[in-house]
Amino acid sequence: MEHVPPPAEELARLDRELAELDARRAQLLTRRAWLLAALRPPAPTAAPGWNPSAWGAPAAGRPGAPAQPWGYVPPKQPSAPRSAQNVLLTLGGLLLTVAAVAFTLVSWGSMGIGGRSAVLAAVTGGALAAPAVLLRRGLTATAEALAALALVLTLLDAYAVHAVAAPDTDGLGFTAVAAAVLAALWTAYGMALGKLHLPLPAAVVLAQWPLLFGAWAAGAPALVVGWALLATAVLDGAIALWGKGTGARVTACVGGSVMAFSALMVGLTLSVTASGPLGSLAPGALLLTAAVAALAGAWRAPRGFARAGGVVAGLAAVAAVGGVPAAAVPEDWGVLAYLSAGLALTAVVRTRLPRNAVIGVLVASAAVVAGALAGALPGLAAVLLGPVTLLSDVWAGSPGGFRSALDPTLPWTGLAAAPVVLAVSAGLLGAAYRWWPSLARIAAPLIAREEPGSGRGPEGAPGAGTPEAGGAAAPGASGAPHGTGVPWYAGGRAGTPWYAGGASAARRRPSGAALRGAAGAGAAVLGWGALLLAGAVLDVPYAVAVAGETALVAGLLALAVRGTGSGREGSAAVPVTALVAALAGAVSAGLLSLASEGASYAVFGALAALFAGAAVRAGAGVERAVFAVAATVGCTVLTGFAGRSLGLAPHEAAPLMLLVPALTVLFGARLRRNPAALPVELTGALGALVAVGLAVPDAPFLALVLALCGVLAAGAAVRPERRPVAAYLAAALFVLATWVRLAASEVSFPEAYTLPVTVPALVVGFLRRRKDPEASSWTAYGPGLAATLLPSLAVAWTDPDWQRPLLLGVSALVITLLGARYRLQALLLLGGAVLALDGLHELAPYVVQVAGALPRWLPPALAGLLLLVVGATYEQRLRDARRLKDALGRMR
Repeated sequence: MEHVPPPAEELARLDRELAELDARRAQLLTRRAWLLAALRPPAPTAAPGWNPSAWGAPAAGRPGAPAQPWGYVPPKQPSAPRSAQNVLLTLGGLLLTVAAVAFTLVSWGSMGIGGRSAVLAAVTGGALAAPAVLLRRGLTATAEALAALALVLTLLDAYAVHAVAAPDTDGLGFTAVAAAVLAALWTAYGMALGKLHLPLPAAVVLAQWPLLFGAWAAGAPALVVGWALLATAVLDGAIALWGKGTGARVTACVGGSVMAFSALMVGLTLSVTASGPLGSLAPGALLLTAAVAALAGAWRAPRGFARAGGVVAGLAAVAAVGGVPAAAVPEDWGVLAYLSAGLALTAVVRTRLPRNAVIGVLVASAAVVAGALAGALPGLAAVLLGPVTLLSDVWAGSPGGFRSALDPTLPWTGLAAAPVVLAVSAGLLGAAYRWWPSLARIAAPLIAREEPGSGRGPEGAPGAGTPEAGGAAAPGASGAPHGTGVPWYAGGRAGTPWYAGGASAARRRPSGAALRGAAGAGAAVLGWGALLLAGAVLDVPYAVAVAGETALVAGLLALAVRGTGSGREGSAAVPVTALVAALAGAVSAGLLSLASEGASYAVFGALAALFAGAAVRAGAGVERAVFAVAATVGCTVLTGFAGRSLGLAPHEAAPLMLLVPALTVLFGARLRRNPAALPVELTGALGALVAVGLAVPDAPFLALVLALCGVLAAGAAVRPERRPVAAYLAAALFVLATWVRLAASEVSFPEAYTLPVTVPALVVGFLRRRKDPEASSWTAYGPGLAATLLPSLAVAWTDPDWQRPLLLGVSALVITLLGARYRLQALLLLGGAVLALDGLHELAPYVVQVAGALPRWLPPALAGLLLLVVGATYEQRLRDARRLKDALGRMR
């Protein structure tokens, strides 16, 4: 008979055998790779600077390195002595520098003129000549250390010359001359000894100061200082583009950035603070020169630097051109001058500038427009959110003007140009949306333009018709996607232009339809904001402001409804934005109308009608649901206004608030499974919740409102799709209304009222179970039992007598036993819970008495012991809980 091991043992045996096979396979594969590498011909000689034979076996993971046999351990590589050498050279250079400084400061005065000259000439000459000798012998690091010492010595020489030979010379002027001379000397020295890395960056650092210190020493005005800074920045730019050595070019780039920024700040400050148009011309010339210099550098700079140069050129041009008219108009209107200059920058797309520079200029134009729009945001926010203050005093009376209902502390006179800025921006975006194909054709040369002399598309990928790409012109080389005749930027179907770098780049680029939709959405929002802000700036009468905001909401709703039915690709941005703006405008108009009773009825009635009409006209979807919900909210607010107009107290107006929830139930029954039905019914339910909150201070009205809510829930439960939730909600509301009514009537024996309800309910449940044995016990018996058990339990907890707790406990025990006998979940859980709470109520005084007599340390000790027992038998308790859960789940 064959022995069959247990499954666990057999599984472990299989795992061990598979692991041994995997290990053997890996060993054989490694040996095979080593043998193949050994049979290959020897690799060509490595390039200078890399000698694999000097380091043993090739590095692991390097392409072309042969795999070593199984168990091979490469020899430990010897460490290079470079780090120790650098430390020694650095320390030596520092010591020599300290010695030179000490000599200059301490021993200089004890020597004569000849001795001083001889020492300076000998030490400096030796420090400058030594690196040349060291470089010929291959001691580059030592030469770098001595070159650093020579740099310090030349600086000390300059200080010594000023202190002895020209002590009466102005310090700033001498420093400017010395910096220029030293920069020239170190440039020549670095060019002569090209292997040294330090002289040229040091010369660039010294070149930053001659012009600046010279202008400062001459007491030149700020404008001359700006020109000096700009000239230095231009010199740095030339070095960064054509300089020798990475260190010098990086240093020049950093220095040029700092100097250019300083020059622009000087020019901008002088332009903004100019007393008139003539006074702003000179700073404007400085800014324009900076713009020209930035664009000139963009022709040769890499992509990132070219775009940054375009941004700087665009901003400088705006500050220069816009500063002249800005100085001639009041301060509040100067933003229009800069905005006009920023918009004029868009004409750069028709120029022959490099593509990256053009992109930078367009970014600058967008930044100027965004800055102008940001200045209008405080006023627009005040118009939208200012009426919130009217909530504290509803219907206090109509204010005289629009501003009276808004924030009075805001400087409205300083926002005179803000509506014009918004209107101009909205008009331009609207024109772009309307004539998008023409705009795309204008921008097509910019998009399809290649970098000069590179033969590459704008993304840096080889052009389709270039020799680098294989010489053959690809289909779609005209800029259209494959398979379409419309470029992506004109709003056509998504494709892959030849210059876009493949399908992934085309997916990353926004489609023309999306850009056009964004332009239309921006035009709608900015136009709406311009009209709102214009009313506040002009301080129109209150009635005109209320009517105007309501009319704007109507226009936005018309735009949203018209856009939802267009069905055009990419057109969703405009209707969605119009919908959001309409909701925000409706909230603002509603808050603004709270100052007057008549305005409140007129505005909320008009808004409810507008949103209801939009819901009817809109296509089926989220938009229709949003419109319907907004109309429901407006009608709910109107019912609240009606209660206030009738002079009703809040709890007395609560039943009136249920009118709209009742209509939503009827509306839901009419629409049934329409997507808008559920949001409308939920909005009505929120209105009913508000009514319940209003009725809380008065118990009789609260009971009435709860009962009416139960009726509405029962009406919704007639529909099969709402029955699972509405049926339970209706039962709970009816029971809760009964409890509240009994409590309001100060009834001490609730059983007289609840038992007549419980008995018929249990009979109906019994008949339901006989007809449908699969029906849940909660549906059949739960409402009837809860109608008596729960109120009796609430009264028993405050009853000092013993009869009611005893009868309640006996009844709960019987119900619990019946539930266990017939496997009815509702009876078991309800009866058991009531029995436990009733028993806890009876035992509570004795528990308190015993707890007071026990030592203080005993309860924590018992609790800890209990936790230990539970922890030790955790798995068993978990299995018991699962079995109990399964047993309850099998009950009906």
